[in-house]
Amino acid sequence: MTGTDLLWWAALVVQLLAIPGTLLPVLPGLVLLPLGALLWCWAVGFGVAWPVLLLAVLLLLLGWGAEALGVVLGAARLQASRWAYGGAALGLLVGVLGLLPALPVGGPLLGALVGPLLGASLGELVAELGSGRRGAPGGLDPAAGPGALAILGRSLQVGLAVVSGMLVSRLAQMLLAVLGVVGFLLLSLWGPAAG
Repeated sequence: MTGTDLLWWAALVVQLLAIPGTLLPVLPGLVLLPLGALLWCWAVGFGVAWPVLLLAVLLLLLGWGAEALGVVLGAARLQASRWAYGGAALGLLVGVLGLLPALPVGGPLLGALVGPLLGASLGELVAELGSGRRGAPGGLDPAAGPGALAILGRSLQVGLAVVSGMLVSRLAQMLLAVLGVVGFLLLSLWGPAAG
């Protein structure tokens, strides 16, 4: 086995790690596609392996766009506040680090789902309370009636919209990672660098 063969296998392993990396928040995800492509370019030269690198960078940019669109569109449909986005980001950080006391089992993967849900819901609740609805008839006083339930329900809807947007973007990123690995295999085995 030559040095080029070893670098090809190393590049393939790095690119394969992008697939679980799109789902697990502890791995980099789509960033691994260009890193694997750079290994291959280093092995055979940029002059012949540039299509592999170009595909990997294009898929990375598409994945970043999917991430932004998934989170923004999910909550924008419900006209979520900035507090909801900030809460989702903080909830994701807390969930991934495993600081949620209710999650002794499940680790960062479950925390990455529950954290943004709770964070976006609490953030939207803070925004709703700060928007002057506290003094509205049926505010957050449980004895006041259905107003409190409406505010809590809206906060939960925003949290669910943020999480569903994140899940859709993660699925799109996983498909892009699979496409990147398949593209790497096709371009490296049968493309210009194969010769």
